[in-house]
Amino acid sequence: MEEDRTARINRLKWHCRRALLELDIVFQRFWEREGDVLDAQGEAALARLLELEDHDLWALVNGKDVTDDPQLKGMLERLRVV
Repeated sequence: MEEDRTARINRLKWHCRRALLELDIVFQRFWEREGDVLDAQGEAALARLLELEDHDLWALVNGKDVTDDPQLKGMLERLRVV
């Protein structure tokens, strides 16, 4: 079971590699803070965000755009922590 989680986390980390340097920095800091405590709901929210194009994702992360989805809002707040 732990191998499955490790594989999922590694896939998420791979998908966090983005073309925008700003997003790379945000995700690097996120994984340093939350890599060990990310739960299944967090994984799902992050996976949904990572489906977005870089510029759309950056607009959500930096607050220029908003979402009504409470799960995504929670993950965005976690990504914004410095």
